Amino acid sequence: MRIVIAEDDALLREGLVLLLRSEGFDVAAAVDHPGDLLTSVATMAPDLAVVDVRMPPTYTDEGLRAALEARRRVPGLAILALSAFVEDGYAGDLLAAGGGGAGYLLKERVGKPEEFLDALRQVAAGGTVLDRDVVAVQLARPRPGDPVATLTEREREVVALLAEGHSVPTIGRLLGIGTAAARRHAGDVSTKLRVPDGAQAMLSYLRA
Repeated sequence: MRIVIAEDDALLREGLVLLLRSEGFDVAAAVDHPGDLLTSVATMAPDLAVVDVRMPPTYTDEGLRAALEARRRVPGLAILALSAFVEDGYAGDLLAAGGGGAGYLLKERVGKPEEFLDALRQVAAGGTVLDRDVVAVQLARPRPGDPVATLTEREREVVALLAEGHSVPTIGRLLGIGTAAARRHAGDVSTKLRVPDGAQAMLSYLRA
């Protein structure tokens, strides 16, 4: 898998390069400016772009906008966006764009390599991954009838893990409750929120 990285923090950028290369990924370019991301995508034809949302010159959403433009130029390009802050709106923009695998994670997840690499692989395979802290913000958003208010704390944990792209057996393992219990909680969540089973349906609900 060929990857390009766009991150203006030199320490994090080099850390990502070392981590990904140590796992056998082909890091074709690592740049610190959104314009250089577009150039790298055009010349390297990567499968995935790992992109900081906030980049020069204004440090607002240049990285995300460049990533979406890169996907327009290279259809199907998977995008894993990284942010130092919970920015619900930016996550929604990325997920709503469609056209390829998409993920939105807080930068602190890079410090947990197993979780980060799992998310990266899911996005590269065309899946969708959303950081659990962003999920928490979206669950707090008022909705008609407020069905989220009926979720238990355990069910909220299941929603967050579904949004991160985990399977039911993995959720059971991560929560220490087993597959059967995790499947029951996921079913209860689907019933309460009136959405079909599965991560994609849950993500569609969260960004509605």
